[in-house]
Amino acid sequence: MQTILTTLVLVFTSLVLQAQNTVTVTMTDFDNDKGTALVGLYDSAENFLEKEFMSQKSKIDNETATVTFSDVPDGVYAVSCFHDEDDNEKLNLFMGMMPTEDYGTSNNAPSKFGPPKWKDAKFEVKNGETKSFEINL
Repeated sequence: MQTILTTLVLVFTSLVLQAQNTVTVTMTDFDNDKGTALVGLYDSAENFLEKEFMSQKSKIDNETATVTFSDVPDGVYAVSCFHDEDDNEKLNLFMGMMPTEDYGTSNNAPSKFGPPKWKDAKFEVKNGETKSFEINL
């Protein structure tokens, strides 16, 4: 019984002490300081631009905003952000297709003839790493 308890404690402790990563996103070139910056951290190609793994919002100051995601498990991720100028928590689209609010993604992935692609925006974090991105809107 003692051996089982010791093993369980060691396994639990190793899970708790597993290195967690940090992802910092700085967004620049906002048109103005109105509204907020909404930022999503995505954990798969299937969820990219649809369902965030983590999300945050930030006040815009001097046409710049920064958010930090802490305790991010090792893995492959992508970031997407936009200037929610009217604070409706949605990316406004013209005719349901063309964004009318500024947006950007990690690696400043291009959006040619449609939304940015996972393969262009993805990055990996592991072993307690701190990753920083500057996204130009």
